[in-house]
Amino acid sequence: MTRVVPTALALLVLAAPAAAQSPERIEIDLSNFKFTPSTITLRHGQPYVLHFVNTAKGGHDFSAKAFFDAASMEARDRAVVAGGEIELRGGQTADLRLTAPAPGTYDVHCSHFMHSTFGMTGKIVVE
Repeated sequence: MTRVVPTALALLVLAAPAAAQSPERIEIDLSNFKFTPSTITLRHGQPYVLHFVNTAKGGHDFSAKAFFDAASMEARDRAVVAGGEIELRGGQTADLRLTAPAPGTYDVHCSHFMHSTFGMTGKIVVE
């Protein structure tokens, strides 16, 4: 009888829905004229916490309107990306919790004057 309980518990853990998974944390650094990493690869339907860090002294943003429009997120996180971008002052950080949308490639850029021209671009690939 003592073996039945551990086996039943193991089956319950294995049967837990994917939504109950802990979100994977991905750090995205915004520095002078680049994103690190410049390509972010996510899995469709998986939860993530995108941790943005502006390591520069001046402001930058992470503009990915099509991606943010397609991703699932709660209202408090949706408010952070109003207009399809996250704006960060120098040295500022922000966390965004979301579930990756349908597979595809989504463009990313900094919309500050000339920043994308100087190389502040990237992409999000959802597999």
